[in-house]
Amino acid sequence: MKKEIRILGIDDAPFDKFKKGKVLVVGTVFRGGSFCDGVLSTKVTIDGNDATRKLIKLVNKTKHKPQLQYIILDGIALGGFNVVDIEELYKKTSLPVIVVIRRMPDRKKIIATLMKINMKPKITLIEKAGRVYRVNNIFVQLKGLTKEKAKEVLKISCTRSLLPEPIRVAHLIASGIVLGESRGSA
Repeated sequence: MKKEIRILGIDDAPFDKFKKGKVLVVGTVFRGGSFCDGVLSTKVTIDGNDATRKLIKLVNKTKHKPQLQYIILDGIALGGFNVVDIEELYKKTSLPVIVVIRRMPDRKKIIATLMKINMKPKITLIEKAGRVYRVNNIFVQLKGLTKEKAKEVLKISCTRSLLPEPIRVAHLIASGIVLGESRGSA
């Protein structure tokens, strides 16, 4: 695999989970884990159902699309519980998807929370995303690629931390815009 594969890393900005509205979502187009070639943005509804549709539109309309080879998401949901259907994202963009998760998710706790807050349909999307794999010190869910190929992509893109550079930088940009200064662990 070439060192300068084009990767789109996506993360959401900080938001007040007790307010309704939209949250900023930032995507960074990277050559491997070294060079940022572009920044994309959209907004999704907090705890809504529009993340998948908005990401498909964002990816398919960008001038960078012909060069993109992978999408990496920081978690399976944006804006709280706006769960991304990674299978649909993969199918409608023709780009393999890697969901990066910092800690092994507690599926029972997530399902119980979704049931409690009357968001049962989102459970199907989480289950549809498939198995969670451990890769080094992070966890991933995959669509359109094997665990071995994901390891290669992560090896190339994780240059400054355990997280891939495209989502680390997307996080810094998103939090810097919303908070005036980047914060949190990216």
